[in-house]
Amino acid sequence: MNLRRIRKRQLMHLMTTCFILSVVMVYWEQLDNNIVSYMKSFSYRYLFNSYNFLNTSFTVSREEAERFGSRHYLINHKRKCTDVDVLLLLLVKSSPENVERRAGIRSTWGNETYAFHELGVHIRVLFMLGESGHSQVEQDLMQEDWCHGDLIQQDFLDTFHNLTVKLLMQFRWAHAYCAHARFFMSVDDDVFVHIPNLVHYLQEMASKNVQDFWIGHVHKGSPPIRRKDSKYYVPYEMYQWSSYPDYTAGAGYVVSRNVVAKIYQASLTLNATLYIDDVFMGICANVMGVSPQEHIYFTGGEKVPYHICVYDKMMTSHGHVKDMHYLWKEATSPQVKQTTSWFLGRLYCTMVKIKLFCMPNPFTTYPCKAAFL
Repeated sequence: MNLRRIRKRQLMHLMTTCFILSVVMVYWEQLDNNIVSYMKSFSYRYLFNSYNFLNTSFTVSREEAERFGSRHYLINHKRKCTDVDVLLLLLVKSSPENVERRAGIRSTWGNETYAFHELGVHIRVLFMLGESGHSQVEQDLMQEDWCHGDLIQQDFLDTFHNLTVKLLMQFRWAHAYCAHARFFMSVDDDVFVHIPNLVHYLQEMASKNVQDFWIGHVHKGSPPIRRKDSKYYVPYEMYQWSSYPDYTAGAGYVVSRNVVAKIYQASLTLNATLYIDDVFMGICANVMGVSPQEHIYFTGGEKVPYHICVYDKMMTSHGHVKDMHYLWKEATSPQVKQTTSWFLGRLYCTMVKIKLFCMPNPFTTYPCKAAFL
């Protein structure tokens, strides 16, 4: 009887081992791409913490670098910043077809008149576009720009794989036509920006005359995606190392004007074939010795929860299209400051934010420490 029990137990162990090995073999590619790659990346990021190879590996001649960023303007507004003391230049990455998104931004957080009359500052908002490839869309863009005068368009196809071309367009336009702006923001057209909160924060930073200023949701130790079915797939030939330098999520980040100048200078000598634009921004900044700083109220992924206690500190929230007007009305309501300006209100909001940010949540919004700041 004992011998039978031992054999039965050994058989169960063997079957269990075979099952585990089978599962590992089936899912090995996914495990390798997700777990192993992140382990390699974090090991490099925190053990070596050096990306000096980027300077030599990505450096090309000025003539070759010029091919990436030398594009003809189809629509331009060279005098948008002329004779105005601009606190913040917002360059919004938009696709030609996203007419409603641009309209929503103009009537909410991108309203320059609101910023001047209510906040006492000059901001400038421009939408950065490539070509759609459709003649009717291009005609509609011309009409839209005739009405609003806020589109900048160059002659490249507006696709995901040309996002780095659009990044070069942003920094080169800022350098050429609005270099005196104190701060520059790159932002997607589905991002909500709490302009009052951001303006007050940047005014404080301006009073301190900050330099090498770069804030947003920071990605540290992120590995290249090697799965060919991924939108963000990067082959070894394009980037052969196991870790990217630190960079901010491309949905929205802010830099000071001296960083704009540095990124522009870096772009004149770097290979821009890497089409992940926020990573390329990180490469440019690394070459120039600039590091991103985490701001906990810049979201890197999902929408921030709708709640009066969240709006008090909010900077950005990602994934807004149909609800832009609703969120603008709620987030800028006087009731927000009234609720959070007294002791019991702040205590209540701390408890609410602990529940929203610190409890297990499948979505990435603000980190837990945002509840206490």
